[in-house]
Amino acid sequence: MAAFLQWRRFVFFDKETVKYPSENGKNFQLPVGISACDSGRGHIVLGDILNILTSCLRLIWFLTRSLQPSSFQAYKLRVTHLYQLKQHNILVSVGQDEPGINPLVKVWNLDKKDSGSPLCTRIFPAIPGNKPTEVSCLSVHENLNFMAIGFTDGSVVLTKGDITRDRHSKTLSLHEGNCPITGLAFRQAGKVTHLFVATLEKVQCYTLSVKEYPRIKLDTHGCALRCSALTDPSQDSQFIVAGDDCVYLYQPDERGPCFAFDGHKLLTHWHRGYLLLLTHNNKSPSKSDYGSRQTSPTEKHILTIYDLDNKFIAYSAAFDDVIDVLAEWGSFYVLTRDKTLYMLQEKDTQTKLEMLFKKNLFVMAINLAKSQHLDNDGLSEIFRQYGDHLYVKGDHDGAIQQYIRTIGKLEPSYVIRKFLDAQRIHNLTAYLQALHRQSLANADHTTLLLNCYTKLKDSSKLEEFIKSNESEVHFDVEIAIKVLRQAGYHSHAVFLAERHMHHEWYLKIQLEDLKNYQEALRYIGRLPFDQAESNMKRYGKILMHHVPESTTILLKRLCTGYHPSKDTTDRDSLDRPAENKANPEEFIPVFANNPRELRAFLEHMIEVDPFSPEGVYDTLLELRLQDWAHEQDPGKKKVLQEAALSLLRSDNTVFDKALVLCQMHNFKEGVLYLYEKGKLYQQIMHYHMQNEEYGKVVEACKRYGDSEVCLWEQALGYFARKEENCKAYISEVLQHIDENNLMPPLLVVQTLAHNSTASLSVIKDYLINKLERETQQIEEDERKIRQYREETAHLRAEIQELKTCAKIFQKTKCSMCNSPLDLPSVHFLCGHSFHQHCLESFADSEAECPTCTPENRKVMDTLRVQDQKRDLHDHFHRQLKCSNDGFSVIADYFGRGVFNKLTLITDPPGGKSGAGNLEAEFNRDLLINTKRNV
Repeated sequence: MAAFLQWRRFVFFDKETVKYPSENGKNFQLPVGISACDSGRGHIVLGDILNILTSCLRLIWFLTRSLQPSSFQAYKLRVTHLYQLKQHNILVSVGQDEPGINPLVKVWNLDKKDSGSPLCTRIFPAIPGNKPTEVSCLSVHENLNFMAIGFTDGSVVLTKGDITRDRHSKTLSLHEGNCPITGLAFRQAGKVTHLFVATLEKVQCYTLSVKEYPRIKLDTHGCALRCSALTDPSQDSQFIVAGDDCVYLYQPDERGPCFAFDGHKLLTHWHRGYLLLLTHNNKSPSKSDYGSRQTSPTEKHILTIYDLDNKFIAYSAAFDDVIDVLAEWGSFYVLTRDKTLYMLQEKDTQTKLEMLFKKNLFVMAINLAKSQHLDNDGLSEIFRQYGDHLYVKGDHDGAIQQYIRTIGKLEPSYVIRKFLDAQRIHNLTAYLQALHRQSLANADHTTLLLNCYTKLKDSSKLEEFIKSNESEVHFDVEIAIKVLRQAGYHSHAVFLAERHMHHEWYLKIQLEDLKNYQEALRYIGRLPFDQAESNMKRYGKILMHHVPESTTILLKRLCTGYHPSKDTTDRDSLDRPAENKANPEEFIPVFANNPRELRAFLEHMIEVDPFSPEGVYDTLLELRLQDWAHEQDPGKKKVLQEAALSLLRSDNTVFDKALVLCQMHNFKEGVLYLYEKGKLYQQIMHYHMQNEEYGKVVEACKRYGDSEVCLWEQALGYFARKEENCKAYISEVLQHIDENNLMPPLLVVQTLAHNSTASLSVIKDYLINKLERETQQIEEDERKIRQYREETAHLRAEIQELKTCAKIFQKTKCSMCNSPLDLPSVHFLCGHSFHQHCLESFADSEAECPTCTPENRKVMDTLRVQDQKRDLHDHFHRQLKCSNDGFSVIADYFGRGVFNKLTLITDPPGGKSGAGNLEAEFNRDLLINTKRNV
């Protein structure tokens, strides 16, 4: 009773008197003498007793939502019980057609008509045995396979099978007793069917899915007629028994919870989570009056609607002499004996919530919203209002719990602004933790939460937050690392960076904050190749400065076939067998202040990989040249010199860079080697000239003079400019120039004229030799001129003879076969004679002498070449420029007729043309027959 008195009362239903829709607000009048009623399938079913005065036999009424009544005759006397199935349009009724105790059960199919009335598919008498007994209650299973009828003598008759047909069902007596049956209800759980049976003294349950129909006795007290009901599946289909002191709920095998609702119960219903109890103002009479419905005209009934889940009274009101309460069309309908019909319309959920808000009953509002299946947005708004209420009251702990329940719907900044005070930081921390657990936190929230941890100095919570499982990480890891680093929690930041493989942050903290260089280097060695390479480029200089040896070792690994360490931070890297190599040239700047380590690194690279990039060789060459330049020990200096030269000879260095390096360090051997390698012979000369190495100058001319003859001329000019006594070198140069005729004598004299120390004796021998050779050449040329003139005169005389005198052929042998000539034979003017058959066999043409043809063709080819070269001006200038004796070149071209003036010969007037043509022909023959032998 105390628990009942603590339940709050509300008016969640609006009471209205049902009126006719079209009669100007006139109250609706129920039929007179209602004896039974039920609802379902969109209508209210009413049964009444025969009205003798009006002779009305329409004993079952149907009332639609528009209050349009319809009726049909079901029984002749009265209707005692009605049961409308909810899943089928089937109505089961119990009534009497004749006086006495003769109850009949009729099953009506409301979808089918028979003469305008519903079709009655089955009729059978309701008699438990041979003794007639009144029916007390009725229940039908929704699957139409079970129907139970309770009687006043304490017996229960069960009809099993298709209840709509006689042939497919059988009837048996399930229960017998002395106490009247007051309530029946079927419960279906999966494939198991139970039947609850309530009497005035006890409650029992039968299992109908087992052949023996086992029975379980649930309680030793029962209830009055119409004071039992079955909850819906949301309440696990429990059987409700309403006693005068308590309301009990039963499972098929045990009693469940009970509620202390006091009062004499007249009626019990369950609908959509609500328990409806109709009670009397006074205590009930004795239990023997179980079925007495006689009430005084002035008696008041109290209708109370309970919400058992949320523990409140949704509605309570007094009515005059209630017949029954029905649920249909989303409302409750109260039928009274004064023929008035009342409707209890439930308020909408929002209205009910506002009523609770006004009374600050937020917990109850939350429970109500959940039971009404309010969406998340609606629930979130309730939580927000509840949180605001608690916040105003000063209950910050309770408020934050409600705000946490709004996460995902309410903007976090709304809550965060309320708890920024330092005194409420623990509440803010709780909210931010919940925000992260639901993966709805952004970078600012993570920053704020970590700042809260650091302000509270709550290391345990901080560690729990950052060391959660990877699947439970609900924050931005990078932001967390930044905040922890700024707050000085370096170890926590390092742990977070390593766990989530934020390699850059891990290394930055280790190197810049913790100064743990060795650990950072070890970590890089565990990274995959790409990341290890990039991080060494970024942090290599710092590591080289503090741990040079270990850094050099790692760089050697990285550039000669890198594999991550076994305790790699990347789980997939060990599964990749591919060997990676970095470009060592890119890591040379790392060794900026560590030449010793750089030298070891570069020497290791060229030893492991002889085809290393050119930059590796260039840098190593520079290091070796620096060592060579600073070394004072001659022995060591010689070794370093050979090491540098070996790099130059490897052909892996860049020529220009190597040359600049050798010149910078004044490495003479290297400079000369590179000049020679690049065929820069003049540079070699100039190098020796700059160093005034006279012997080396002459030696260079001897060595490279064949490739570049101008070296001798440059050497002569160099020695001529020297004021020192260089007579020996000048004489040696002049001798070579004279032997190879490299310079005209006049140019030699002009060159030496600038040297004040060079006397005539220096070039005396040169000039004498030159003049002697010139004299010999002149004499030789004059001899050839005389010879050519004599030959020319002889040829002209011979031509003239051929023109004016007869030619006598005195050859007696064939010039081909050397046999005596016989006819027929062929004679040529050149003096050769042939058998005709020899000429035809060996000669290409009968017009030419086979013996003279080869020489003649040589002459003709020479003439043809000269004709072709007449216009080769570029070739002439190039040959003139490169030749040591330009005069000879010009003379040669004069001889070819290149400079002859072109003359067009036309036929002169008169008969002189014949003589001119004849002379030209003889000149041609003269040229062809120059070397013939008669």
